[in-house]
Amino acid sequence: MPPRATFRDVFAVREFRALWFSEVLSVAGDRLALVALTLLVFQHTGSSLFAAITYAAGYLPWVIGGLFLADVADRRPRRSVMVVCDVVRAVLVAAMVIPNVPIGVLVALLFATTMFAPPFESARAAITPDILPGERYALGTAVIQTTFLAGQVLGAVGGGLAVAFIGVRPALVIDAATFVLSGAFIGLGVRSRPAAARPEGAESSALARMRDGFQLLFGDQALRTLLLLGWLVAFYTIPEGVAAPYAASLGGGSIATGLVLASTVFSTTIVTPLFSRLVRPRRRLAWMGPLAVLTCATLVLTALRPSLAVSLVIFSLSAAFGVYQLAANTAFVVRVPNDRRAQAFGIANMGVIVGQGAAFVAAGAAAEVVAPAVVIAVGGGIGAIVGLVLTLRWRHVSPPGGRHAAGRRAGRAATRSSVPLRGSS
Repeated sequence: MPPRATFRDVFAVREFRALWFSEVLSVAGDRLALVALTLLVFQHTGSSLFAAITYAAGYLPWVIGGLFLADVADRRPRRSVMVVCDVVRAVLVAAMVIPNVPIGVLVALLFATTMFAPPFESARAAITPDILPGERYALGTAVIQTTFLAGQVLGAVGGGLAVAFIGVRPALVIDAATFVLSGAFIGLGVRSRPAAARPEGAESSALARMRDGFQLLFGDQALRTLLLLGWLVAFYTIPEGVAAPYAASLGGGSIATGLVLASTVFSTTIVTPLFSRLVRPRRRLAWMGPLAVLTCATLVLTALRPSLAVSLVIFSLSAAFGVYQLAANTAFVVRVPNDRRAQAFGIANMGVIVGQGAAFVAAGAAAEVVAPAVVIAVGGGIGAIVGLVLTLRWRHVSPPGGRHAAGRRAGRAATRSSVPLRGSS
């Protein structure tokens, strides 16, 4: 087993501190720009459709970028990829500040800006195991995931406040500055490393590399199982997609909707660092499957039509059980070759975005016909069944010797070095 690590050990690493500050700035900046532009479009057009299209423009590029751009961080030095992405995003956001820019151009600029997020996040996730080997990686991942969730919340709130008090364009100036600072932290604080992929592998076409990436992840039973365990998030985040109608069905308004949304995130930000620090690696791996089932199965309780207070407890418990993602992440990284790590993260993140989007649309459509509580319960039930199948599959494909041997092997592999593991979503 690798030696026990602490969060102090993680933050003692200068490169990780730079990476962490960059993540805080990038996530908050992305969310601030998305909220600010959505509000600007709605103010100028008064159209909910145009506002929704603008908001979607902040998500769709994750699909395209995850498929075609994520592997750039394997074929180029990862620090350089992150710095270039930040510089380009700063320039694109600065262009949004120009007066009298047409709404269509603003949406196109937002689309282009978000297109550089997948290669940035893939490079960040892929370089983290190089910076934090061994058990420190799991703690560092917990910090990054918690920061990502908190940054989304703070960025959304900050975007609303910034637009209300200083206006849209000053808010966009702040956003551009966050990318400049993020690039400076990475450029000055992260050590340069050569590209992970071999030159001969970097010359193939984008379609061929994408095909090879899918073959890598879906051709191996263990990787496929871990990837699908990560994509279970599409089922247990359904409450977010129907938060407004669910709150309305309980007689609540905007405040109740906000509480429902907060309950799906808040407990995760608390439990994730505790889980990574207090639960040993072998036990995290042993609990991964049962927790994956519980995070979905807990939502079935909404079929009993609980009150708002009880519903918040149910959603918080479900989100708390979602810490199994940390174990799945770590096991995933151990199994992905270093020269394919960024692409693997890109495909994994793309699947999360597509899965959540499809689940939200399906849940919203179903909520037009049946009660939102039933939609959540059915989604949770389906997710629990899928989780159970994946848990049994994982036990079948785990290394010989059972769960404890799997944990020892993952621990030794992570300790040896800079080896593979999966990052957030």
